[in-house]
Parts: sequence; structure tokens; C-alpha cells
Amino acid sequence: MVALLQIYVSKEKIQRVLTTPRKTINSILGAVLGAVTPFCSCSTVPILLGLIKSGAPFSGMMSFLLTSPILNPAIIALFFTFFGVKATLLYTGFTFVFAVVAGLVLDKMGFEKEIKNVSIKGGRTDIVTWESLHGTLGQRHKHAVKFAFKYALDLFRDVLLFLLMGASIGAFIYEFVPTDLLGRFAGANNLWAVPVAALVGIPMYIRTETMIPIASILIGKGVGSGTMIALIIGGAGASIPEVSLLSSIFKKRMIIAFLVCIMLVAIITGYMFNILL
Repeated sequence: MVALLQIYVSKEKIQRVLTTPRKTINSILGAVLGAVTPFCSCSTVPILLGLIKSGAPFSGMMSFLLTSPILNPAIIALFFTFFGVKATLLYTGFTFVFAVVAGLVLDKMGFEKEIKNVSIKGGRTDIVTWESLHGTLGQRHKHAVKFAFKYALDLFRDVLLFLLMGASIGAFIYEFVPTDLLGRFAGANNLWAVPVAALVGIPMYIRTETMIPIASILIGKGVGSGTMIALIIGGAGASIPEVSLLSSIFKKRMIIAFLVCIMLVAIITGYMFNILL
């Protein structure tokens, strides 16, 4: 379903949708598109640059940038599998609302001026879009489904190893790491555990598919749920590779603001998990 969505909703369509003049609606649409399109940072940054060049409002672009790495169908599915409905709704709700608000606040504070005048060359040419398919309407839909299944199988092969690694590490932790040790240093009662986890997660390049199974084991061993959520959001939202790419588009002040936003959403969501779960 996600692969079909990426075929039918091209980057050009995303750019057109995000050119609505109303900033609040634009920010909500940006967050929605970021949440339903599971682009990695390598894809998000060129799309962001395309939005900049097309004159899309700044608030929507920032909301898209914030939700794209930390909120997507794969993450939601894994959250539902390992943590249940309440945790999934809580995570989705807080990250989505924060992205919308952050986009509007950054726009209000004038961070649009912190964009460099840059362009990109090259890029992938094998990406299938609805516009690139040929034939009758039925044939185009058939080709779209065929490519979507191929994408899904490729993604399954890519992700399976990380899921197995996460489950294996989690099994080791479950058997050999003392529960009282984890509870003492990273339990819900340790108020500093959440911000420290968010800070530690940011420079890490965390594969969310690996971390969620590990997180479920650690939480069962006494680590605060908020601590693990802060670590996951920090690592997925602002890894070193993504920040390096963004530094070619944004000036230093905007990079700092972006990192602060990721830190805030990680910390706030983390504390909410500790309080409500």
C-alpha cells in the first residue's frame, strides 16, 4: 500500500499540494505527507529542495521534514505490533501535532531567511511514478501494482535482517542484563533519563526497525518507555548523515533550530509516555 502511494503521489504532486497559501493548512498537509511517505533522509532532502525551488510555504516544508523520518507507516505498524494501540496513538498524535506547531513557529520566527541558494545534480532515474507508466488506464494500474509488489519484496529483504538483529539483541538483553540495573539508571522514575536518551540518540544513526524490537525488551526489563521513545525519536529524527545533507541547504542557525525541534519532540513525547503509560 505504501509503495502504491509513492507511485500515485509523485514528488511533483507533493510540491503542488504544499503550495496552498494558508500556512496552518499548509503545515498540516506537510505533516500528513511526511507521515504517509516513508522517505529516507536521502530522498527527503531532495524533495525538500524541490519544495524550496517551487516556492512552497516554509511552514509546510518544515512540518514535512520533521514528520518524514520519525512518523511513517512502517514505524506505526511496528509500534502497534510491539506496544499496542494506546502507545501507537500517543506516539503518532504527539509527533504529528508537534511537527505542525513547529513548522508554524519556525515560519513565524523568520527562519525562512536561513535557506541557502543551492541546487542538486544527478539523482535516481529509476523511480516509478504514475506519469512514467504507459498504456491504457487498466494497464497502468496493473503495472503500478506489479512495481509495488516488487518494492515491497525488496523492502522486506532489506528490513528483515535489521528486524532479526533487533530481536536477537533483545533476546540477549532479556536473558543476561539485570533488570534492577536498567531500572535504576533508565527507569521512569529517573527524570534525567529522557533528555539524556534524546541527546544520545541524535548523533546516532538508528535504524528504527532494529530499535523498536529492542525497545520492547528493554521496557520489559525496567527501562522507562519514555526513555526508549526519546532515544528512537532522537536517532531517527536527526542522524549525522541527515544533518550533513541539511547543512548544504540550511544555514547554521536553521540547523540548530532543527536539532532543537527534534530534541523537544523527543523529550516531550518521552515524558508523556512515562506519565500516561
